[in-house]
Amino acid sequence: MRHNPDYALEDLEAIKDLITAHPWCTFVAHTPAGLVASHYPVILEEQADDDGGLVLLSHVGRPDEAKLGLGGAGGTEPSELLAIIQGPHGYISPSWYGSRPNVPTWNFAAAHLYGVPEVLSETENLAVLHRLVEHFERPLPDPHLLDATEENSEYAHRIVRGTVGFRLRVTRIEAKEKMSQDKSMESVRNIIDELRGTGPYADPALADRMSRVNEAALNEAALRETAVKGDAR
Repeated sequence: MRHNPDYALEDLEAIKDLITAHPWCTFVAHTPAGLVASHYPVILEEQADDDGGLVLLSHVGRPDEAKLGLGGAGGTEPSELLAIIQGPHGYISPSWYGSRPNVPTWNFAAAHLYGVPEVLSETENLAVLHRLVEHFERPLPDPHLLDATEENSEYAHRIVRGTVGFRLRVTRIEAKEKMSQDKSMESVRNIIDELRGTGPYADPALADRMSRVNEAALNEAALRETAVKGDAR
C-alpha cells in the first residue's frame, strides 16, 4: 500500500473499529504454488486488549488450510499471511469539487494486516465458531446459535471437523483512509452531499465515513465562516 501521510490510518482503536464494522476479510498467502486468496469473516480476540496487540480469529473450510499453507499444512513451512480488510469505498467525480482543474479519484478505507497464523485445536476451533455465530446472530430477534438446541450442538460438533480455525497475531499493519482530507472543506462538503444524493455513485456509507474523518476540520471551517459573517455585519 503506497504510503501517504495525509491518509495514514495509525490509530489502533480506529483500525479495530474498521475490522469490527467490515469483518469480511481477504486472506492472501504466498505458497509454492503461487499466490492464493480466500475469503472468510473475522472477529477480534478480546484477550489481546490486555497487551495492546491486535489478534484476529477466523476459520477456513477444508481443504483451504492446505492451499493457504496454514500452520505448515500441505507440507509447507508456516509463513506470513496477509489479511485485507476493506471499508467503505467509492468513485469521486471531479465535477463534485466545485473547482477546476481536478481529476477523478476513489475514496476508501483499508487495512493490510500481516502475521503468521496459529492453527487452533478442535476444541478451540469450536469455541471460535461459537463466537463467530454469536457475534453475527445476536442482533437478530431470534438468534440461531450453535448451542441453541441439543440438535444444533450435535450438528456443530460434526461440522467442526470440516473447518480449520486459526489465530493471527498481527505483527505488521499498513492502513489507509483516503477521505479527501487534502481537499478544501467546501469541496469535502460538496462530495458528501453528492454521496448522500440519488446519482449513480451515491453512497451514504462512504458519506458517513467522510463526515467522521473530516469532522474536526469541517467544524473548524464552519466556525471560521460564522466568524467571517459576524464581522461582515
